[in-house]
Amino acid sequence: MYKTGDIILAQVQFTDTFEVKTRPAAVLFGEYGNIVVAGITSNTEMEGIPLTRKEGAVKDSIIKINYIFTISDKMVKRHLFSLSQEKRKILISELVRRLSK
Repeated sequence: MYKTGDIILAQVQFTDTFEVKTRPAAVLFGEYGNIVVAGITSNTEMEGIPLTRKEGAVKDSIIKINYIFTISDKMVKRHLFSLSQEKRKILISELVRRLSK
């Protein structure tokens, strides 16, 4: 099972279409065969948590805390890398901050 801070490549369905594409995502948590993830975009103009090539991303990207969804673990193509402990703390604290508004 995947853990918080894992960056995966998975099939995701977009909210504005029925289209399914393979995209990177940050694992927030998983249980019972489901994984809650935050989408990742290479559009660095978007709001979110920066993710750099130095950290393991293919290109500089943004973890979009406002784009959270649940996928089946069967939709995961592969594990890409894991966030550092410091970056995981940032991810969790930003998520909690948004939920506390």
